Amino acid sequence: MPDTFKNSYKVQEKELMSLSVYNVGLQKCESLYQWGPGVRDHFLIHYIVSGSGCYKTGDRIFTLRAGDCFLVYPDTEISYQADEADPWEYYWVGFSGNDALPILESTPFTRNHPILRRHPEGERIQKSLYRIYKARGNTLDAAVRMTGQLYLALSVLMEKTAGAGSSPGKSSYVKMALDYISSHFSYPISIEDIAAYAGVSRSHLYREFRSFLNCSPKEYLSGYRISRACQLLKTTDLSVTAVANSVGFDNSLYFSKAFHKIKGVSPTVYRVEHGRGIG
Repeated sequence: MPDTFKNSYKVQEKELMSLSVYNVGLQKCESLYQWGPGVRDHFLIHYIVSGSGCYKTGDRIFTLRAGDCFLVYPDTEISYQADEADPWEYYWVGFSGNDALPILESTPFTRNHPILRRHPEGERIQKSLYRIYKARGNTLDAAVRMTGQLYLALSVLMEKTAGAGSSPGKSSYVKMALDYISSHFSYPISIEDIAAYAGVSRSHLYREFRSFLNCSPKEYLSGYRISRACQLLKTTDLSVTAVANSVGFDNSLYFSKAFHKIKGVSPTVYRVEHGRGIG
């Protein structure tokens, strides 16, 4: 086997569920191998199996070694580089979905400290990431298997903070809002309803969403509904009007306009391109 290698897999269909694997792989890097500077449009976790390197995000640089993890946040400029004398080998998984942020907020990762040093369950994390890679495939059953293994990997990361108390803060408000949206999106909820559930004003909720998700609550709610609509269009024979009603739109024309704005095509065209069509 060569001294360096890279085995990776990129998923073609990324909208199957509320937590979806985008890519997964393992790599033994060459000396000073670097990615970036650049941004990703999804979350990305690396677990370092051996060697060392550095991870830069914003104006912070972290030197990392075997047993450490680092998290990349979407739309955040980062770079990472293997050590010259002892280049690292790592396993990684990229993922996104409406469940991603609430789960990650229950792990020790934060935007100010997106690394974990010598996680005590590192071997379990490594095995979970490898199982995601082994389950790779673009069929629905493969996507479900990959997501299942991703949930297991994230649950291991959550164990470090299990039972730890947390005080209300920015992330808790956002998490409460996301929880409310995920369970009420099919109803005619308003941003005021979401803010009231989170216990903050509409303007405060707006600032929290802009800070943590880089979008407004209204944009997130619309995107969440459209994401659920995509699933229905691909997997059911419901009419466009029925799909609209099912995801919280009481006006099918407004739904079609919102859908086109986000997806670039009408619901009907999206179904033809991605679904099984109406029998």
